[in-house]
Amino acid sequence: MVTLLLASSPDAASLNLHEAILRLGGWDEPTVMDHGLLRVHASRPVHLLLIDELHIMADGIDRTHEGATGCTVDEVLTLSRHVSATEIPALTLHAIGLPGETPHGERGQAGGKKGVVVPPSPRFASLFRSMLSLARSRGLDEEFDLTLETTHHGPLLERPALYIEIGSTELEWSSVPAADLWAKVISENLGLSGNRPVEWVPGGDVMIGLGGGHYAPRHKAVLSESELWAGHLLANYALPFEEPSDDGLPGGGWRHSIEVSVEATRAAFPGANLFAHLDRKSFKAWQRNAITALLDGLDVPIRRGRELG
Repeated sequence: MVTLLLASSPDAASLNLHEAILRLGGWDEPTVMDHGLLRVHASRPVHLLLIDELHIMADGIDRTHEGATGCTVDEVLTLSRHVSATEIPALTLHAIGLPGETPHGERGQAGGKKGVVVPPSPRFASLFRSMLSLARSRGLDEEFDLTLETTHHGPLLERPALYIEIGSTELEWSSVPAADLWAKVISENLGLSGNRPVEWVPGGDVMIGLGGGHYAPRHKAVLSESELWAGHLLANYALPFEEPSDDGLPGGGWRHSIEVSVEATRAAFPGANLFAHLDRKSFKAWQRNAITALLDGLDVPIRRGRELG
């Protein structure tokens, strides 16, 4: 079982992160493969792969890598730029998939398949908290927004995955301090420096976040101040509701988004105590009632307040 660190040559931030990880040392000589340039870590089951296509379009790269190397991919951590309309400097990470987009099964504009989500890497919350701690200790919190995002974009993968990003303009994409910080965070979580890696242990509490905006401020606050594990986080735009019909049941894609996200998170966290956290103020009462009823049927309790921790 290997962790695949995926970098993409058309992405400036991805190349910057790739170089920062190489500077950590411990990598064998590169091997030219049909699907990219591969380096294997000398002491940990970690592969660093540089591909020529843009990563969000690299559907099935996990299975392609398995076929080429004979190794089973345990997770994919993609090194990427972050782009936003506000151009605020940011260090961010997120799970991937296209919940709430229709028609289901169609190719997404930014890769992936509409209505399909990829299992989230179990290291999501740990990577986020490590990034917060290290960025603050290095003073990068004065330069960058330290955040996470809700689930969005491709590629379409089978193995658990996350995107690790630097944003939001060319100036930040080339930032060596930002790349070195992420490299250190990744190294600590994967045990590349001889330390014990972060690994999922069945029986832990795993949070799915529902509601709010793209940067999930309420879910971010919970994960910042707890030791919880995190699965998919869905913004309101990924939970499209239609007004209730005569039978009182609201239509729209919200139900499908929640169902596939619960299923994918359970696949990533076998033996998890899965629960949901709602950004309650972002929903109307009838929407909260519908979500509560659906989660009850899926055996996913809702926690709030003192139950979080």
